[in-house]
Amino acid sequence: MLAIVIGLCVGGGILLLFVGLASSAPVDPVQARLTQLGSLQARNLEELELQLPFSERTLRPLVARMSRMGNRVTNASSTDTVEKRLAMAGNPGDLRLSDWMGVKMLVAIATGLIMFLLITLLTASIVSGMFLGIVALGIGYLLPEFWLGNKIKARQKLILKMIPDTLDLLTISVRAGLGFDAALAKVVEKLPGPLTDEFRRALAEIRVGKARREALRDMIPRTNIQPLSNFIGAIIQAETLGVSISKVLQVQSEQLRIERRQRAEEQAARAPIKMLFPLVGCIFPSLFIVILGPAFISIIQTMSSGVVP
Repeated sequence: MLAIVIGLCVGGGILLLFVGLASSAPVDPVQARLTQLGSLQARNLEELELQLPFSERTLRPLVARMSRMGNRVTNASSTDTVEKRLAMAGNPGDLRLSDWMGVKMLVAIATGLIMFLLITLLTASIVSGMFLGIVALGIGYLLPEFWLGNKIKARQKLILKMIPDTLDLLTISVRAGLGFDAALAKVVEKLPGPLTDEFRRALAEIRVGKARREALRDMIPRTNIQPLSNFIGAIIQAETLGVSISKVLQVQSEQLRIERRQRAEEQAARAPIKMLFPLVGCIFPSLFIVILGPAFISIIQTMSSGVVP
């Protein structure tokens, strides 16, 4: 029992450590530096370091060391895939490639160590503990990938939900007389969300001299959503051919509303099939017990007493 409690405590600590790294809000380095310079309490380098958050002073260096270990077993193709997946997830917790590999190594080592200690204490067999610890090491290395996949799906779902309303506001702003960049700025100002963050990044790239079509085209691999890809392709084509952007936006807005209605109808059509499994697995057995239970009890009592009905 003591081994199980110790294992649960260690596992909970590792889980909190991983969640803290993943969900920590990104800190603007310029603002952080200005805050440090403006602080009167910090008089030397040691005090400046002590003013940093715990994750920056302790966890980040540990993750960096683990990352150097993970980079030795990764190749260029897997590195590009990880960078793309992190971008699609919106870089949660401001995680970069080096941080992500460190997190995976840390979770893998912690999972393997916890499993080794639990199995060794429960079965008193070091061989079994080492075997299951190695298995848990591989599972722990893959667990962050499942978490990242869920983050990607959740972000894509939010973006897909935001597209029609965002495009409506963009269409209204353009037809009211604003330019496309000014309309994008208005959308960024009024609608918070992951799609707005992508538009904000595109606007920042346009302001530093990047071509609009290139800034918009770079949004496609970061989101990987077909309706948004179609919209960006239509905007780029309209800009290339000199077509009025307001007309393109109006057509795209109507098309996206039709697609949203079709998705809702599709989900409504799937509802009866999804309800079938709870009905068969949960509700029908309960009904059979309530209806046939008394009759079954009566049959058993009659057979046990030897009375023929």
